[in-house]
Amino acid sequence: MLDRDTILRALGRLAELLRERDTEGELCLFGGTVMVVAFRARPSTRDVDAIFQPTALVRELSRHVATELDLPVDWLNDGVKGFVSTRHETTPADLPQFDGLRVVRPTPEYMLAMKCMASRVAAGPDDPGDVADIRFLVSHLGLQSPEQALAIVARYYPEDRIPPRAVYLLEDIFRGMDATR
Repeated sequence: MLDRDTILRALGRLAELLRERDTEGELCLFGGTVMVVAFRARPSTRDVDAIFQPTALVRELSRHVATELDLPVDWLNDGVKGFVSTRHETTPADLPQFDGLRVVRPTPEYMLAMKCMASRVAAGPDDPGDVADIRFLVSHLGLQSPEQALAIVARYYPEDRIPPRAVYLLEDIFRGMDATR
């Protein structure tokens, strides 16, 4: 698991290596990394999901960082690119910036939409799933109903692609919130 300090150290080293190559890089962080680094909503994540430029060089340098810092070889990966919306909205808010590496993340609304589209249930202590992150984002955005949350998801993804499990998960989350009010 990667905690905030480890992620920031790895990104800082990646930025140094990019500067040594006289190259500017850009990373858009997603998933658990945003929850750890920007929102500080949880202590760690398994890996750093991102899309990045220049792709080949960042991939090469991230392997170098993995070796140097004793991280998994795929600590930085772009497996998330299949979930990226055509309405990709990002912000640098709440993220450190590095000389040589610009770092952005999805807006909270876009992040909620992505988490709902995945709607993964925890598979164990090393895989927290998306439920706690969705709960956090719903609260962060001040949403009052599953309909409000689904309207946000529909801004980023076609309604007919929203999985039924996302609808049920949101209903459960709001039912639980109502019970504690």
